[in-house]
Amino acid sequence: MIPLSVLDLSPITQGSDAAQSFRHTLDLARHAERWGYRRFWLAEHHGMPGIASAATAVLIGHVAGGTSTIRVGAGGIMLPNHSPLVIAEQFGTLESLYPGRIDLGLGRAPGSDQTTARALRRNLAADVDDFPLDVQELADYLSPTPRQVVRAVPGTGLSVPLWILGSSLYGAQLAAALGLPYAFASHFAPAQLMPAIATYRAQFQPSAQLQKPYVMLGYNVFAADTMAEATLNASSMQQAFVNLRLGRPSQLPPPVEGYVGTLGPQEKAILDQVLACVAIGPAPAVRAALDDFIARTRADELMITSQIFDHAARLRSYEITAGLMADRGAGHA
Repeated sequence: MIPLSVLDLSPITQGSDAAQSFRHTLDLARHAERWGYRRFWLAEHHGMPGIASAATAVLIGHVAGGTSTIRVGAGGIMLPNHSPLVIAEQFGTLESLYPGRIDLGLGRAPGSDQTTARALRRNLAADVDDFPLDVQELADYLSPTPRQVVRAVPGTGLSVPLWILGSSLYGAQLAAALGLPYAFASHFAPAQLMPAIATYRAQFQPSAQLQKPYVMLGYNVFAADTMAEATLNASSMQQAFVNLRLGRPSQLPPPVEGYVGTLGPQEKAILDQVLACVAIGPAPAVRAALDDFIARTRADELMITSQIFDHAARLRSYEITAGLMADRGAGHA
């Protein structure tokens, strides 16, 4: 059995607010810990009406403080938005508060549109080579023997595990060159999934953090007790993706019966493109989809995301998924 983890965007559902999202996020994390998920990651997005995890490090602290054993981290921090020193200090603080439980995934995209990126007050004209340099600078701040004159306090010597996030060959090549674990965003950008995995594994160079390649893949799951319920639950995320790609980002909308059947060719093409890595249905259907995906990709870990409008239905989806993996492991044993 490969490990399962949770990716939570702390969704703001239609008619709700961020405060309610944060309560649901912590409740989900506590359930995930009890069900045996390995990690609980939160993602940095800005200016998105349906995502409440913009202050990612703050929310990580909230979740880590409300749980006991599950690893909590960023999937990810969009490093171009920040000074590497500030991120080293933030995650050094988190690691000091919750030792051995903090992960730091790093992405190169801004996690927003260009107007919002300007409001974050970083230099948008920076060269593409700045991201690898920033990753190395950040890693140096966290190392036991930093070369920088400035010290990250707290941070120096805490060796917070770094991950590279990506959805293209660029991230795969960087993760391989630095000898870091690689998390691919196949849950919303699966087009280059197989080439990226192959590139990462072929080019991987061992490092002090990691001796052999380690691939974690994002995967959408909408599990329920019936196919009808699972299909209905999935329609909220389908609506949100269509709205986003058509330039009208929204809060997570309530489910709509028969939603896919109402779409035109353009909208259906959007869903086919971004949601190719998805399991929808009761336990047997989800099990078959997961087994096929794991066999095809040889993933070392899956990061499960379930953007479901109703919180109880969302918990049920994660519970069913955790049970499948436990059953699968028991069968192999």
